[in-house]
Amino acid sequence: MADGVLRLRLWRERDAVVVLDTFSAPEMSRQSDEPVDSRESACRWIARREKERRAGTAYSFAVVGRDDVPLGNVAVGAVNHVHATGWVSYWTAPSARGSGVATYGCDALARWAFGELGLFRLELGHRVNNPASCRVARGAGFAPEGLQRQKLAYDGVRYDVELHARLASDPV
Repeated sequence: MADGVLRLRLWRERDAVVVLDTFSAPEMSRQSDEPVDSRESACRWIARREKERRAGTAYSFAVVGRDDVPLGNVAVGAVNHVHATGWVSYWTAPSARGSGVATYGCDALARWAFGELGLFRLELGHRVNNPASCRVARGAGFAPEGLQRQKLAYDGVRYDVELHARLASDPV
């Protein structure tokens, strides 16, 4: 899965330093099911991605450049093979934000999920107060579908979420 300078690849244990550095940003604590605050916890984060892939429940990829250093993560989780659906999530390392890494990653992941997994519908959501994430979704061909009122709660504050979806049959 290569396209220009960026490509997707599976996470490797040697990527732990990048995972740890990325998760040191305060806003990243929401992106993991457990704190990533040591090399060991970063290795566990990577090991969970591999375990999910083997179980067929989620597929995570590092978005890397020419030097093979991860710049971000894209994943399709909540994979439902009966309905051929999945939920897309993504993050970028602070140094790569605004550079198109997430948009590239989401588009490449969607093409992979439609082709390799045989999924038909992919969904993603972002807080309405996060216009950068909305630009990623739209740039990767995910059309807005509606508003999920007060879906997320962070630090005692509830946030509306805009839902986007991309179908295998959508022209991109």
